[in-house]
Amino acid sequence: MNTKQTPDEKRRLEKVINKSYDVIEKSDYISRDLSWLKFDERVLDQARDVRRNIFDRLKFLAITASNLDEFFTIRVGSLYNYIDYGKERTDYSGLRELPFKKTLMAATQSFVTETQRLYKEDLFPEFLGNGFRVIGLNDLNHEEMEQVLDYFNRTIYPMLTPMVFDHTHTFPSLLGKTLIFGVVTKSEGERTESNINESRKISFVQIPQNLKRFYVVEREDEIMFLPIEEIIRHEIWKLYKNVEIESVALFRITRNGDFDLVEHEDSETDFIDEIKKKIKDRRLGRVTRIEMEGGCSEWMLQMMLKRWKLEKNDIFFSDTLIDFTAFWQIIKHAELKSKQVAQRASVPALGQLTQKPENIFETMKQGDILLHHPYNNFEPVLQLLEQAAEDPQVLAIKITLYRISKHSRIAEALLHAAENGKHVSVLFEVKARFDEENNIREALRLQKAGCFVIYGIPGLKTHTKLLQVIRNEGDMVKSYAHLSSGNYNEDTAKLYTDIGLLTTDEVLTRDISEFFNVITGHSQPHSYQRLITAPRDMRKSLVKMIQHEADNARAGLPSGICFKINSLQDKITIDELYKASQAGVKIQLIVRGICCLRPQRKGLSENITVRSIVGDFLEHTRIYYFHNNGEPKVYGGSADVMVRSFDRRIESLFEIYGTQVKQQAIHILDWNLKDNVNAYTMQEDGSFIQCASPTECGDETFNIHKKFFEVNATEVMEARLFQEEEMIEEALGTEV
Repeated sequence: MNTKQTPDEKRRLEKVINKSYDVIEKSDYISRDLSWLKFDERVLDQARDVRRNIFDRLKFLAITASNLDEFFTIRVGSLYNYIDYGKERTDYSGLRELPFKKTLMAATQSFVTETQRLYKEDLFPEFLGNGFRVIGLNDLNHEEMEQVLDYFNRTIYPMLTPMVFDHTHTFPSLLGKTLIFGVVTKSEGERTESNINESRKISFVQIPQNLKRFYVVEREDEIMFLPIEEIIRHEIWKLYKNVEIESVALFRITRNGDFDLVEHEDSETDFIDEIKKKIKDRRLGRVTRIEMEGGCSEWMLQMMLKRWKLEKNDIFFSDTLIDFTAFWQIIKHAELKSKQVAQRASVPALGQLTQKPENIFETMKQGDILLHHPYNNFEPVLQLLEQAAEDPQVLAIKITLYRISKHSRIAEALLHAAENGKHVSVLFEVKARFDEENNIREALRLQKAGCFVIYGIPGLKTHTKLLQVIRNEGDMVKSYAHLSSGNYNEDTAKLYTDIGLLTTDEVLTRDISEFFNVITGHSQPHSYQRLITAPRDMRKSLVKMIQHEADNARAGLPSGICFKINSLQDKITIDELYKASQAGVKIQLIVRGICCLRPQRKGLSENITVRSIVGDFLEHTRIYYFHNNGEPKVYGGSADVMVRSFDRRIESLFEIYGTQVKQQAIHILDWNLKDNVNAYTMQEDGSFIQCASPTECGDETFNIHKKFFEVNATEVMEARLFQEEEMIEEALGTEV
C-alpha cells in the first residue's frame, strides 16, 4: 500500500466530498464537528493578526494545536466509537458515519496545512527581530555544540528506551500526544534484495514527557531554542550499535479519550476504581490521528496504518515542527508572555469591593452583587470562603466543585473550615474530563480532613456552580450564596469571562438549599422560584419562554431573545428558535464556539443573527435574555444549549432578579452586540465573517476586552435590548 494518494484516489475523494457538501447545504442544521473546526479557525485568526506581538500570536497558535488535540481525542474518538462497533449515526449535516469522516478529515487537513503555512511564512521570520530563534544544530558554535552533546550524554541518553517490533516482539504500547521516533533498522550483513522486508525491524523511541521541548542557548543578543528531537536525532545511532539504520522519522499519535463509565450506585470505592481504570484505558485508546514528518519510511507507515486501522487521510504530514503546543515554553521563557491587564473592579455596584471588605457578610447584606470576571476581581468569592472558614458564627458550607486550580485557595479554605469544626459538604465532580486524577486526589484530601464529600451523581455529571454559607446571626440563621457561570478556579478567573452572583436573597437561597438537597440526598421539590435546573426541567423551561416570545410577536406585542453562550447544539431548542423567528421574534445569539443552528435562511431563520466573540479572553459567560413584553427575564448560569447540559448533567440557571444586577447583565449583552474588534458574524452556510475593521468603516473601535475595564454607571443603566421604539421603527420603516 502506498500512503501517498494517487490521482484516481484524489478524484474519488473529491467526488465524495462534493456530494457530501451538497447534502450539508440542504440540512437545516450545522454539523457540530464542522462548526467546532470553524471555531478553531477563528482562534487561528488571532495568530494571523499582525497587530498582536509575536508572543501573543504564538500563544494563539499553541491554543489551536491544543484545541485540535482535544478534537481528535474526544470528537473524532466519539466518531470512531460508532465506526469501530458498527453503530449507526447520522450527523446534523445529514451524513452517515463514513462519508462524514471523510468530509471532516478533508476539512481538518486544510486547517492543519494553513497552521503550518502561517508558522513558516508569517511567524518564523519574525523571531529574529524579537530577540529569539528556533534553530538547528548547525546554528551552534563549537562550544555550544559540546554543551549540547554533554546534555545528551548526561541527561537524555539514560532516559531513552528503544522498543523493537518484529516477529518475536509484540507491538509496543505507545503514548498519545508524545513525540516518538520510528526507526527502521537491519542487522549488518543480512540485507539482500529478496529478504529486504523480512529482515527489516521497526523500533520506537519515545521522547520522555518530562524533558523540556527546547534546549535553550542564551547569547548576549538573542535566545536560541533548539528542539530536543534534533539533539536525539543526531545522536540516535548510539542506541543502535552495530546495526544499520535505514530511516529515522519523528511522529506523534492521538488516542481516543471518549469513554463512558459503568457507575455503581452502591459503592463509592467501585466508582473511583472505575474512573481510575478508564483513565488508564484512555492512555491506550484507539489511535485517531498520526502526525508525521515528511520523508518517513513508506514501509513503516504502512505497518502503522494496518496496526491502528487508519486510512491515508488520517495522516497529517508536517515539514516543520510537530506539536505547536511547544511554543508555551518560548512564551514563558524569560517572561516573554504578554502582561495581563491589571484587574480592578469596574462595574459601579462593586465600588464597595474595590478594597478587601473587612466583613464580606455585611457587604453582601447591602444587596445582590454581580461580578463580571476578569474585569471584576475573583477575590470577593475567595474572601467569602476564607472568612466563612474563620468566622465562629458560620455553621456550614456547601459547594459544588468541577475544576479547581493546582494550588487552590478554595480547597485550602474548605480544609481550614473543616478543621475549625464547620460542617463542610463538597459535591466534587471527579468525572470532569482530563481533570479526573487531580479531582480524585483533592477530593480524598478534603475527605480526610473531615469534609463530607460526594463524588458526583451516578449517570450524571454535576456541572452546576453553587456555593452556600449558613451563618447563625443570633435571632436567625442566614444564608449567603454565590452562583456562577464559571468554575471555582482563581487561575482561570483571570483568563475567562464569567459572571457570578453574590446574594442573600431569601427566595434564591431557599431554592439553592432545596437544590443541594436534591443533588446530595433524595429530595424532589415541587418547583423552584428563581432556579431552572437540569436534567429536571431546563429544556422545558427555556422552550416555554421561547414560545412565550413567539406568542407575543404573533399578538403584535414587543418581543426579543438574546442568548450569550458557549455552544448551541440541542435540536429541540433550535427548532423552537426557528419557530419563534418565523413568528417575527428578533433573536440575537452570541455563541463563542459550536453553533448547529443555521441563521438567516429564508423561511426558516431570517430573524436570527449569530455572532461569535474571540479575543484576549476566553468567552465563558452564559446569559439568557427574554424581552417578556418590556419586563425582561434574565438568567445566568453554567449551562449551554446542549443535549448533554439538559439530559446528562446536573445544571442550573439562576434568575438575575434585582433591578441593578439585571441591568448589569443587559449591559454585558448590549456591549457584546456592539463589539467590532473581536466579533464574527455567522453566515447561512456556517462560515464566519470577521467584522470589518472600524478604521475601514470610519467607526470608533469598540473592543469589549478593553472597554469593560472602563465602564461607568451611566453606560450600564442606559443599556437596552430590543427597545420598543426600535421594533416599531423596523416594522413601519419610518422614524418614530
